[in-house]
Amino acid sequence: MVLLKQLGRNPILLIFRNITKMVDQATLDKLEAGFAKFQATESKSLLKKYLTKEIFDALKVKKTSFGSSLLDVVQSGFENPDSGVGIYAPDAEAYIVFADLFDPIIEDYHKGFKKTDKHPPKNWGDVDSFANLDPNGEFVISTRVRCGRSLQGYPFNPCLTEAQYKEMEEKVSSTLSGLEGELKGQFYPLTGMTKEVQQKLIDDHFLFKEGDRFLQAANACRFWPTGRGIYHNDNKTFLVWCNEEDHLRLISMQMGGDLGQVYRRLVSAVNDIEKRLPFSHDDRLGFLTFCPTNLGTTVRASVHIKLPKLAADLSKLEEIAGRYNLQVR
Repeated sequence: MVLLKQLGRNPILLIFRNITKMVDQATLDKLEAGFAKFQATESKSLLKKYLTKEIFDALKVKKTSFGSSLLDVVQSGFENPDSGVGIYAPDAEAYIVFADLFDPIIEDYHKGFKKTDKHPPKNWGDVDSFANLDPNGEFVISTRVRCGRSLQGYPFNPCLTEAQYKEMEEKVSSTLSGLEGELKGQFYPLTGMTKEVQQKLIDDHFLFKEGDRFLQAANACRFWPTGRGIYHNDNKTFLVWCNEEDHLRLISMQMGGDLGQVYRRLVSAVNDIEKRLPFSHDDRLGFLTFCPTNLGTTVRASVHIKLPKLAADLSKLEEIAGRYNLQVR
């Protein structure tokens, strides 16, 4: 069984405020020490590729109005030299304040989206143009389409206060409780979750855990599990993660290969939620999230498929997947 995942090509974001502060000496010392240690590694990350000494010196003294520094952007990559990318945006302004680092990484990862390019206007396209990928049920086990969204007016994980986490969870929970029809379901806060509910969500493969080492190093798991929660509809075909990596991860999924049905459900849900919870969006850069790999439309689609003979030769499978901009997961 193999999971093929369409790589995101589209980028990002945002609103800019005046920068009034410079970093303190302690932060500068950490940056200098971290940079020196990182430069001595054999890292193949995009951070290593684009964080030159010149760029480092130009950005190390800068700070956003949310208080984020270059250290917040690069600390995960410094601590995890095996990372593929190595940077996160601690708040929306970071994409502009530290643009000399973000822009080339975005261009590299998103296959040529230059700083002079403009993301297309918001448009889900013709939602009826997608059909069943495997009407006879021969190959596709399940289909999944998801997107990430950030709420207007809030920074990202490293800058959120405990009070903001709680406030966001309340907003998300009350909004999702208003969904109707196929999307109607229940929100489960991680805080105070019973063992029974926890096991139920584990059995359904819905429950997310505290962040991996990359997110931990990015300071993205503060006040865990405060402000985190999971929503799913009664049919278990629509799922929302609240404050896992992004403010929201919205997921539509079901068994079989009916991509059209999965996509239309996601579009309906996102449009409904956006009417009540405005999302952070920039006309040039699209929707913005915590990670620069997940920007622009933020939409990713995946299928579990059966390719027993091809999967027996992993190198051949990866070679063929690479031709179509797919990842083997």
